[in-house]
Amino acid sequence: MKKLFITIDVEQDCPPMLSSMHGIKDGLPKLLKIFKQEEVKATFLVTGAVAQFHPRSIEGIIEKGHELGCHGYAHERFDRLSPKEARNVIDKALEILREFDGDIVSFRAPNLKFPTQYLDFLEGQGFLIDSSLAKYKPPFPRRSSKVGHMIRVPVSVTSSFLRLPLPLVLPVLRKVQNPVLFAHPWEFMDMSKTPVRFDCRFNTGEGALRNLSAIIRHFKSENYAFLPLKTMIS
Repeated sequence: MKKLFITIDVEQDCPPMLSSMHGIKDGLPKLLKIFKQEEVKATFLVTGAVAQFHPRSIEGIIEKGHELGCHGYAHERFDRLSPKEARNVIDKALEILREFDGDIVSFRAPNLKFPTQYLDFLEGQGFLIDSSLAKYKPPFPRRSSKVGHMIRVPVSVTSSFLRLPLPLVLPVLRKVQNPVLFAHPWEFMDMSKTPVRFDCRFNTGEGALRNLSAIIRHFKSENYAFLPLKTMIS
């Protein structure tokens, strides 16, 4: 069976440049609506801070049958934290997230940077999947691999790639076996006039929604199954 995994990093708006969370209010409901319409399930990797300040949004994710995962507490860069700090961030985030779902098994570090020496912290907390790698970042090639009891699952393309013209996007994704996509709620609101990097601004809002809908419909027509990350365990 051909598979496609959609993952959403639920965080503040384009960190570290912004600390606002407008995407949770404006972008997240649009994503959930698309997933309901297209009858697909996704994995939402949520920061502890978002869950703490927007609990109803997290409840909505779970009520619609999506997987809840962990994305740190406040989008801290783990490669800039000491071992003690890293462990504390993971513990703090999980304490909050497990109030919503006691069986969280998937993790992704912000910026897709997580020191390998910290993997023990994840395994000790019961994580079974770490998606803190990217196929497009060195060292190459990046493939799914087993580390202890965990599976390390790289994302296939950067989130802004999905906002490029579809004639560029679809041929690349078709060449990837079981692609793992990721995006952010803030990408689905208009960021064009926001003082952030260009890659955080172009084709955001309705353009990003149209692209994502078209990508989903295309791969459904190719008989792909849309699955949450936790299904990789089995």
